[in-house]
Amino acid sequence: MSSRPAASDDVTAPAADPLAVASLVDPYLIEFLESRGYSSNLHEASAYALLGPGKRFRPVLCMQACIACGGTAAMALAPAAALELVHCFSLVHDDLPALDNDDLRRGRPTLHRHSGEAMAILTGDLLLTLAFELLAERTSNVAEHVRELAGATAAMIHGQVHDTLGGLDPGLKALDRVESIHANKTGALITASCRMGVLAAAACGVGVQPGSLEAMSRYAKALGLVFQITDDLIDVMQTAEHVGKRTGKDAAAGKLTYPGVLGLEGAQRAACEQAERAVEALAGFGAGAGSLRLLCNQVLSRTK
Repeated sequence: MSSRPAASDDVTAPAADPLAVASLVDPYLIEFLESRGYSSNLHEASAYALLGPGKRFRPVLCMQACIACGGTAAMALAPAAALELVHCFSLVHDDLPALDNDDLRRGRPTLHRHSGEAMAILTGDLLLTLAFELLAERTSNVAEHVRELAGATAAMIHGQVHDTLGGLDPGLKALDRVESIHANKTGALITASCRMGVLAAAACGVGVQPGSLEAMSRYAKALGLVFQITDDLIDVMQTAEHVGKRTGKDAAAGKLTYPGVLGLEGAQRAACEQAERAVEALAGFGAGAGSLRLLCNQVLSRTK
């Protein structure tokens, strides 16, 4: 395993801003990417995809879950970075002409617009591979972390297939179909993020309480629904200029969305109900989970 960041760089207490721990992620990713020694064009494309503007939401979840179990953000930095590698791989490939055909991501040209389609495909492939290379090199309980991340990645791809190409039982009700799609496409990686934070704490010798992994999974499952429902609402209610990417595309493509199935008020109500479930799941964690509670409220109220 690589050495951890100095204690002065660590964030251990629930912060006023739960996203504060995100500041640890980019320097770690930069160091890891530079250590690979790739050619300049591949390095530039990879850095462009990895280090663009963004909240680093999944790494933050991983680190905050570790903190909730009595660990530190630095203890979960390797799995957090691996999660961001997988997330960015998925964004690069989702934006490709064969899938969503998007020109903007996080307020900038998508990677295939910036570097060309061939480089975008290859860069996405690389980012996915690097996630597991990082776990193999820099975590002690490699098998547990790989199992979580590989399973979530496969589920994410499965959800994307159903969302883009179909394949679900046509006899399922619309709400059941949209829940199945997004439990995989969005929710699986969010759940893995929280579970890997618990695993990171346990690997570093923190006395993780029995039942913590299951409780954190319940939190993450509900949070994933909050995230997806609000994402669907943003796509309907906000402008592309505000969000930094094309909006209204899901409805135009005939995709199932929560507002489309439940209506705007129904979707907003469902998001609030899931947020309550998420917070309830954290009851046994005490003050250490304060940032996870606050993060859930921030997800519920986000507008981009």
